[in-house]
Amino acid sequence: MKTAEDQVVEEDTRFQDEEDTFFQDIDLLQKHGINMADIKKMKLVGICTIKGIQMTTRKALCNIKGLSEAKVEKIKEAAGKMLNVGFQTAFEYSTRRKQVFNITTGSQEFDKLLGGGIESMAITEAFGEFRTGKTQLSHTFCVTAQLPGDDGYSGGKVVFIDTENTFRPDRLKDIADRFNVDHGAVLDNVLYARAYTSEHQMELLDFVAAKFHEEGGVFKLLIIDSIMALFRVDFSGRGELAERQQKLAQMLSRLQKISEEYNVAVFITNQMTADPGAGMSFQADPKKPIGGHILAHASTTRISLRKGRAEMRIAKIFDSPDMPENEATFAISAGGVTDAKE
Repeated sequence: MKTAEDQVVEEDTRFQDEEDTFFQDIDLLQKHGINMADIKKMKLVGICTIKGIQMTTRKALCNIKGLSEAKVEKIKEAAGKMLNVGFQTAFEYSTRRKQVFNITTGSQEFDKLLGGGIESMAITEAFGEFRTGKTQLSHTFCVTAQLPGDDGYSGGKVVFIDTENTFRPDRLKDIADRFNVDHGAVLDNVLYARAYTSEHQMELLDFVAAKFHEEGGVFKLLIIDSIMALFRVDFSGRGELAERQQKLAQMLSRLQKISEEYNVAVFITNQMTADPGAGMSFQADPKKPIGGHILAHASTTRISLRKGRAEMRIAKIFDSPDMPENEATFAISAGGVTDAKE
């Protein structure tokens, strides 16, 4: 029988080998004539891998203090030599997709709906009104992400960015009790940050990228609860809507790149708004998730949550590239998200 400490963040050799080769360190550019000072400048803005350079535009690189156009061109050229930036066959890509892992929700019914849980290299968004279980789901993931799972998943650490002051460490202890894991070990493996503005939220992502790079393959999940709360406050009225959406698009693009660059799952929660025009079109539900089309297109999988009887909640696949539209019922208990008892 494994001890609780062994169970939390158990290392799996198969996954570890894959992680070692998953990304190429930016320091390798030195072999191609790029000096260390320029590499450090890129690291300061969260570009820590060769793939990270490929994911950044020349314009953005030129905006880094001390990098001229000539230097940027040289960096891009060196990165291009080290990484296959062209096409690959679907078979080659399917081999790469084997590195994708799933993190359980704590409910078998819910997992079945998602095809095994939330997946890595993707953004999963859960939206719903207040008290539909978004934050409870986030807290449950903080614990389940640390537990060894199916298909050789070894478990790992979690980053939690809190924009609404809803994170409660005591809640994690209750969920840890359900899975019989040590309180201290669970709390030690969650890295928490409170974001106060949308700008601060974006800056934290630079830190996250640096941390994922520093401890390669250790972190498995990034949670933001909730993605839109600070954007709603910092940008008000239609006059600032275009700027808000542009900033939001940049943040979501950064999240998607981080998830692919470091093979982590990204879970975000979102709020709802009343749609004043819905009554005119005889829609069944006059409420819709905020963030508009930008957020709708950026999320890989969107889950709609709504209240059921008592502690019951209903999750519905709202949008997914490979999952059919379906529903699952789950319950919120003292031990987090669990299966609904009939």
